[in-house]
Amino acid sequence: MSYREPLSQCAIAISVSDSPDMAGLGLAPEHLRDAMTEIARHLLAMGARLVYGGDLRVNGFTELLFELVARHRRDADIGDQRPAILNFLAWPVAASIPPEDLRRLVSDLRGMATLHVLDRDGGDIPLDALDAPRPTSFSADDWAVALTAMRRRLTAASHARIVLGGRVQGFKGRMPGIAEEALAALEAGQPLYVMGGFGGCARDVAIMLGALNIPGATPPGWPEAALFQGFGLPDLQKNGLTADENRTLARTVHVDQAIALILRGLLRLQRPAQAD
Repeated sequence: MSYREPLSQCAIAISVSDSPDMAGLGLAPEHLRDAMTEIARHLLAMGARLVYGGDLRVNGFTELLFELVARHRRDADIGDQRPAILNFLAWPVAASIPPEDLRRLVSDLRGMATLHVLDRDGGDIPLDALDAPRPTSFSADDWAVALTAMRRRLTAASHARIVLGGRVQGFKGRMPGIAEEALAALEAGQPLYVMGGFGGCARDVAIMLGALNIPGATPPGWPEAALFQGFGLPDLQKNGLTADENRTLARTVHVDQAIALILRGLLRLQRPAQAD
């Protein structure tokens, strides 16, 4: 019997973006980047693949993931040649990048990451079709449809999701990205790990799900927050953590504690499958 890494059959989606609350919490943007780096590094070390929907901005979280994988290769099972990262580009994002740059990136990332360039409805655009005429501007509806389609692809490609940070104003789409990706995981019955300690949209999600109690907190003002009303702490407990453990994960700003909890939940969920 060959050795198998504990999370080698798992693809874990990470949802992270800048939080407007960092300064008020006594944190700097670097804390969020460090959190993502450490979470991703531990997941890779246990054989997991990472799923992300990024925009390829310079010094952004997508670039950080690519750099991380270049330094810390995924500990894959023997014979498992799957790339460590699945990255999805929404239609308006992909359309803003010259086709030759996209093809070069796909080539540069070969073996390390798979880059999916999506059309408006979330289907893959073949590399040889990137030169077709495409819009130079996009309506709010274009963004909403394309981002929702991308997030459905992210959910379909992953087995669990981790959310932290996230803006609650100035976003594109039908609701904040962190919220829509968390909601997609809940609707799919996937394990969801909510790190609300860094504020932002993830904190709103933690409050709405009953994992975080902040006296005087008001319901979030962003669109479609009411869609979370059908979910609560029992839905979070599908992530392998107890109610108290989920509450701890929702409030901690200590990355090592959060990582320990996330890995604990994921490994608990793996035990029945590994026993078969």
